[in-house]
Amino acid sequence: MMPSQTLTLAERQQEFMAQVLDDERVLPDGWTPRHAAGMDIYRNAYRARLVDALRDTYERTAKWVGEDAYRQAAAHHVITHPPKSWTLDHAADGFPDTLRELFTNNPEVAELGWLEWAMHQAFVAADAEPIDAAKFGEVAASFAEEDWAHMRLTFLPGTVQLRIAHDIGKLWRALGEEDAETPDFALEHAHHCVVWREGFKPVFMQVEQHEGRALEMMRGGASYGEMCEALVEMLGEEEAVAQAGAMLGRWLHNGLIASVSK
Repeated sequence: MMPSQTLTLAERQQEFMAQVLDDERVLPDGWTPRHAAGMDIYRNAYRARLVDALRDTYERTAKWVGEDAYRQAAAHHVITHPPKSWTLDHAADGFPDTLRELFTNNPEVAELGWLEWAMHQAFVAADAEPIDAAKFGEVAASFAEEDWAHMRLTFLPGTVQLRIAHDIGKLWRALGEEDAETPDFALEHAHHCVVWREGFKPVFMQVEQHEGRALEMMRGGASYGEMCEALVEMLGEEEAVAQAGAMLGRWLHNGLIASVSK
């Protein structure tokens, strides 16, 4: 490393931040034990602030695992995944993956953490106006039969989903109460949790596996016809036809769809 007196201000700032993020980084030339001790204090205070910032985003997760376990997990995360952005909003990025790594015997923890992060991301997503059933009807009125098969949907910004093995919606609501009971939240079969924003409010719903797969396909750019073919494989033709229409109506009613094209 170059002698400290030859560094520019920007280089000094970069080196200082590197010292904050890395306990094992070699100290710059000219630093004394007093400087090192001061850096330790600053580094610990910086990480404590990040841990508190994560606590604001993952309030229910911290309540579920307990404060001590949460702070240990959060400290591990900020040390192994230091923030790369100027805003504290991104300090919590990737924390559900850390929870999945640390709480292998309690997989609902990572799912709950994902829900809290998804709700946070939906809140700050770009604004968009969903179309309702009436608007969809106006667009679809000009569809020929083949247009339905080619139809594609665009969903609201911030709409995400996760395949889940636990009723995290029930867990979410229980943790919002003061003296809630905490029974087993395992589901008999997998569902999907879908998060989006309704006006200014992040919301979520849990749907059956076939609806989650259908939504996942259409969010990924599949056509309505391709989605229906997948439903036929999962449910059989008669049930697939009924479910395809019901799901489309539900997505419109819930305000998930931003636009439709053919």
